[in-house]
Amino acid sequence: MTGGAGYVGSHACKALAARGHSPITYDNLLRGNRWAVKWGPFETGDISDAQQVRIVLEKYRPRVDFRHIPVVFSSTCATYGVPERVPIKENHPQRPINAYGQSKLFVERLLADLNVAYGLPWIALRYFKAAGADPDGEIGESHDPETHLITLVLAAARTGAPVRIFGEDYDTLDGTCVRDYVHVCDIADAHVRALDYLLKGGDSCALNLANSRGYSIKEVIRMAEKVCGRNVPWETVGRRPGDPPILIGDAGRARAVLDWRPIYSDLETQIRDAWNWITNGHPKLLNTSIQREVS
Repeated sequence: MTGGAGYVGSHACKALAARGHSPITYDNLLRGNRWAVKWGPFETGDISDAQQVRIVLEKYRPRVDFRHIPVVFSSTCATYGVPERVPIKENHPQRPINAYGQSKLFVERLLADLNVAYGLPWIALRYFKAAGADPDGEIGESHDPETHLITLVLAAARTGAPVRIFGEDYDTLDGTCVRDYVHVCDIADAHVRALDYLLKGGDSCALNLANSRGYSIKEVIRMAEKVCGRNVPWETVGRRPGDPPILIGDAGRARAVLDWRPIYSDLETQIRDAWNWITNGHPKLLNTSIQREVS
């Protein structure tokens, strides 16, 4: 698994191992963490280093026939841009308004072309907002600098330093951006289901991973205060380019294709798992700088 030392990747590796697979993590550790690789072997390398990729593939070829391994791609709802309607379905026009969404859309189109040209099977999982942490406390989110809302809000609760909100004048109920939060373990479960589906000959496609329920930044802050029992200080600054006001997904197709349903759909559960990770499991919290900026 490329990126298996990262936030979603490490949770996916744990889920894969629990279902009888043997995940091989390939990661350059630029954003990932070596301590997060606990299920299966680890190989250091960059996906752009073709020679190193070949070396690793040859090393494990006796164990895995890579000619028949499909691609499960981590895509994003950012490929939709500013939605014309919500909840967003997979057939919604893809008009990304930031570089991240553009890059993911490029890979989706590349996979579709490779499928036509060479029969490469693939699924693009369009995440909405990944949240939470492993309920067992073994792994969780750890970025430096940190950019994810819930982690930043919890850091504010822990340290007392205000979290920054980019924009309070959006066309939403309280003026702040609304996002659809999906527990990282539910995302990991979808990865395993997508792999098994493709290995059984399923058709290539793109699927939304969403709860079909949105929460504003201020709602997240209030829920964090409830979970932590602490005040979360915040301050508002100007809007940031590339932030749609509302992103809520329709995951009906994932239910139909993968029989996938979010188990940890409650925002309180997602925040509680993240708080437990921060307070009890995070191995380097005190040495990690925090970028207090959210959208």
